[in-house]
Amino acid sequence: MQHGKYRFIAGFLLVPLAIYGIFVVSPFVQAIYYSFTNWTGLSSKFKMTGLKNYQRLWDDELFWKALGHNLLLLLLLPLVTLGLGLFFAFMLNVGGRRRKNAAVAGVRGSGFYKIVYFFPQVLSIAIVALLFKFAYNPNSGAINSFLDAIGLDSVRPDWLGDPDLALWCVMAVMVWSNVGFYVVLFSAGMSAIPKDFYEAALLDGANRVQTFFRITLPLLWDTVQTGWVYMGIMALDGFAVVQIMMDGPGPDYSTELLTYYLYSKAFTDGQAGYATALGVALLIVTMVFAGIVMKLGRRERLEY
Repeated sequence: MQHGKYRFIAGFLLVPLAIYGIFVVSPFVQAIYYSFTNWTGLSSKFKMTGLKNYQRLWDDELFWKALGHNLLLLLLLPLVTLGLGLFFAFMLNVGGRRRKNAAVAGVRGSGFYKIVYFFPQVLSIAIVALLFKFAYNPNSGAINSFLDAIGLDSVRPDWLGDPDLALWCVMAVMVWSNVGFYVVLFSAGMSAIPKDFYEAALLDGANRVQTFFRITLPLLWDTVQTGWVYMGIMALDGFAVVQIMMDGPGPDYSTELLTYYLYSKAFTDGQAGYATALGVALLIVTMVFAGIVMKLGRRERLEY
């Protein structure tokens, strides 16, 4: 009877696991294999080169520059995006004036604000990047036109042409396009927290800041942790934004990212073997980041 149950379960899992192995695991294995070759990506002929691609990777200054940019995004993008998402969600759900028979309340029109914040999610990242490319135009863009309108025509930064500003402009676009999703996600989580918790805290003399750190954040921690991993993975990508906004790695390679460097090596330079080595390095960085976040963020689960 016990063996029959396991066969029944295995029968249901066999096809999904086979599909997962073919379409997910197999490409990873192939990429690792090709990273030890001199494959050009255009020919079926290649030779094994051992660790040559990885030795080249270690000595590649542009690789380390791209990795530094990705690590900067990895540090700041989740922090800024999730921080703003938590702040706006808290203000919308708990930050309003107290109303009759209610210990806490959201601001008036919070439903409308959530729609406004969520609007960038309706647009594809390609459209968002294209819109901001026009907005950042130093001559006719909306940002510099606004500066001209308020009398700051002497301050006309070349937003995407300045090596000191380009990466920050890219990060601003990534924050703007994602923060609305987390506002709605965190709002859903906050609405499920019993109001009795806030009432008890307020009776004890707690203010809004204390209720946020003592009640809201601990009860949303699992959601925040998951969001941190997703935003970290996005910080390690960023290819579409850079490709569309910058049409390349930016001035002095100021917006060079691992994903764009991988793309250029594979499809521009015909060095697919080296590109797959870059992909393996990116995989390792992603796995290390996810492991660190899950390890540092581990805490006892709070039930309510």
